[in-house]
Amino acid sequence: MTTWKLGAWPAAVVTAMAVCLAGCGGGGGSGAGSTTSGDTVGPGNAIPTDTPVDQVPSTGSARYAGACATPRQATTTSTDRQGTLDDEKNWVRAWIDETYLLFDEVPTTLRAANYATPQAFFDVLKTPATTASGQPKDRFHFTYDTARYQAISQSIESGYGIEFAFIARTPPRNLRIAYTEPGSPAAAAGIARGATVLEIDGVDVVNSNTQAQVDTLNAGLVPTGDGQVHSFRLRAVGGSESTVSLTSASVSRTPVQNVRSIDTGSGRVGYLQFNDHVDKAEAQLIAAINQFKADGVSDLVLDMRYNGGGKLAIASQLAYMIAPGASTQNKTFERIRSNSKNPFGFTASQANLPFYTRTRGYSTTSGQPLPQLGLSRLTVLAGPDTCSASESVVNSLRGVDIEVNLIGGTTCGKPYGFYPADNCGTTYFTIQVQGVNDKGFGDYGDGFTPTCTVADDFDHGLGDPAEARLAAALTYRSTGSCPVAVSARSARTAIAATSSVAESAYLDLPVTRSNRVLEAIDLAP
Repeated sequence: MTTWKLGAWPAAVVTAMAVCLAGCGGGGGSGAGSTTSGDTVGPGNAIPTDTPVDQVPSTGSARYAGACATPRQATTTSTDRQGTLDDEKNWVRAWIDETYLLFDEVPTTLRAANYATPQAFFDVLKTPATTASGQPKDRFHFTYDTARYQAISQSIESGYGIEFAFIARTPPRNLRIAYTEPGSPAAAAGIARGATVLEIDGVDVVNSNTQAQVDTLNAGLVPTGDGQVHSFRLRAVGGSESTVSLTSASVSRTPVQNVRSIDTGSGRVGYLQFNDHVDKAEAQLIAAINQFKADGVSDLVLDMRYNGGGKLAIASQLAYMIAPGASTQNKTFERIRSNSKNPFGFTASQANLPFYTRTRGYSTTSGQPLPQLGLSRLTVLAGPDTCSASESVVNSLRGVDIEVNLIGGTTCGKPYGFYPADNCGTTYFTIQVQGVNDKGFGDYGDGFTPTCTVADDFDHGLGDPAEARLAAALTYRSTGSCPVAVSARSARTAIAATSSVAESAYLDLPVTRSNRVLEAIDLAP
């Protein structure tokens, strides 16, 4: 499934990037939203559209929830009633004031009347602060069409089973295959990691730059339903070229892949590729850990370079299965912080997510003891797509004094999560909680810096001991030394020459796969 798109002219590139951030860089939540009030909306209780943000009544969002300029037809999930755009803006403004983690950093000079839509107003209702590196502190503030979001949340989305790596989005573009899903149309066609996409439906991917050409490319990359047929001309790692026809279908993802044990001169090392913190991962991770126990591994390389996150409970289970039992006993996996108003009513116990020691019943029988490797050290293969719940695994283990070494690139830097809220057909996502580990640390807005900086290697398959990041991990384990890093300049030169080495490759992860998902079950007393 694909939500990232290619750009044509510079202005189109800016727009495409904005769309990507809205559709791909989000953070998850339990689905809890605003409360719809039975109050009517009228001139007597409307918030004037020029009211400063800091003067919005604390009861505002409940009062204006579901008051829509164009109400949707009533359903079991929608109770819209007639309202105005101003009512929708009032809801947005009040909801931010109530629930936004950084509500006291929102500029108080903003006025709803200056923005044509509630979505445009929402876009600016966030902190203007920056991180230590100078990037925006809040890069995770976005909206999504509610019907589209609900479809994605239910995995009702078509694709080919390809994860595309966008190394260079503007001409000369470099679009690669990061990996394919087992049993997918792409796998059946023999498409493998590292292949370069040269043409889509006869249009040159590398250099085409008219709007019509870009539209054709995006139509092939982003099928809108099952049964759509598109042709792809590919160059395999070995240099051979071929044209394949792919038909879009609903693809079931395999979150845990390439589980293997690697013999080294100083012991056996386990490797697993972990792509998604989703329900199926529970059973697959347990099976992988049991395999490693049977193989007698003494170290583990966890490949989360393409894992955008997902359910925190899955992350907690994984961390517990890696670490020694004594290190996690009576310790907090992640403590959830909201703003000073405690808008979700967390009690002290509800705000502490433990290291789960038993199955949760996502894809196994609930309540079964989890296996443990009992390792005091973990190596994580990481990069810019390692985000949110994946970063929680790293942070939580470091919080109980497990040595975690990162090989690859800097992670995305998202210690935040949120509860999406639907209002009038738009689902709004804003930072509402922050996760900290048992030691109270959670300030990694610039991401976790790798122990060894190693570019992504598309010449080798994931799990191949010769693949650059895995090879570096094995070397660091035995010698304590990093390989010579590829400089930023040489990496960019290599990328421009469509090399198989990429300093930074970004996947097309949709909102449901780039997040920190909390559920009601996680917050039970």
